[in-house]
Amino acid sequence: MGELFELYSHGIDADPFPGYARLRDDAPCYWSDSAGLWIFSRYEDVAKAAQDWETFSSLRGNLIDEIPGRSGGTLGTTDPPHHDRLRSLAQAAFTRKAVEDLVPRTGAIVDATIEQLDGIDAFDFVADFSSRVTVGTIFALLGLPERDPAEIRHKVVLSISTDKEARGRNPQLNEAFTELTHFLADEIAERRTRPADDLITALAEAEVDGERLTDREVMLTTTMFVVAGVESLSSFMSIFALNLAEHTDSRRRIAADPGLTPQAIEESLRFNTSAQRFKRTATKAVEVHGKIISPGDTVVLAYGAANRDERKFPEADVFDIDRNPRGHLGFGTGKHFCIGSVFARMVTAAAINRLLLRIPDFELGTRDIDWIPSSNFRSPVSLPLVCA
Repeated sequence: MGELFELYSHGIDADPFPGYARLRDDAPCYWSDSAGLWIFSRYEDVAKAAQDWETFSSLRGNLIDEIPGRSGGTLGTTDPPHHDRLRSLAQAAFTRKAVEDLVPRTGAIVDATIEQLDGIDAFDFVADFSSRVTVGTIFALLGLPERDPAEIRHKVVLSISTDKEARGRNPQLNEAFTELTHFLADEIAERRTRPADDLITALAEAEVDGERLTDREVMLTTTMFVVAGVESLSSFMSIFALNLAEHTDSRRRIAADPGLTPQAIEESLRFNTSAQRFKRTATKAVEVHGKIISPGDTVVLAYGAANRDERKFPEADVFDIDRNPRGHLGFGTGKHFCIGSVFARMVTAAAINRLLLRIPDFELGTRDIDWIPSSNFRSPVSLPLVCA
């Protein structure tokens, strides 16, 4: 008998939702023999575990196939009190004002990107739109020099990918992350001697109760802002576009009334989040649905499954922009709730509203979408759209 949920299959990358349904109904606390870990799939269990950092720790990393050298140095790979210190310092730099000040530049980046699409009949939303917008915006926020969006996204995608055959990471994937950190380390060193009005300088100079981030913490925090800002945001935006391409009535309503975009974004985060699964490590024995989880066991919190749990969200497999999906886990919950959630919502709303002004009707160019191989994230390699 095969496994209920084969974490490292390419089929899970393409469509995890039937597998999630089997887990929620038949094995809500599921032990995967092939992956050697537990998977939580029901909303109540996932949300509770995400908020219980004392039992389900992030100290050994939050990626199922963790990037070497990252654990213990980022917001996602620390527990309180270290996490609280890091978050306070990062929040002191990554303020709402910094995000709001970026709005005009974001609009200009989006408009310039759309200009390049003027008059075309089809385009790749990922390569031609979301990657350009997210790389341009996050680099503007951090104060980084302009780089080829395709090159940056390629390195970021490799950094968060999984070698499905090896069931983990390989040297090429690790090298891509190392190259990103070296590039950013040089920029951080430059800010130490020549401060600027950007997020890297703000991170380097942030101070709470007389404490500052160490050089390693600044580098890893900056790197993860780039990874999250480029790939996670690009994926979130691309999946939102995919949802709108597949749900014509919803897209047309948003195009006619941009005021609907914020609620549609929340439903997209619930319905089809790019952040599908994150890891925790059990610190003590705990019983969940009659199963005994031992200290040191890896536990996967399947946010994508929890967001489709009908125990929490009635008709959960329906994309409904009139839904109020309060409590969705698209940005996580608890101590590790996404620090960039305001930024992600702002950039996505600006990008999609401007795009729909110029291209109000589009449809999928293919049903055969390629997905990035990842044990954590769900992200299209490309998203061909045809202008209707």
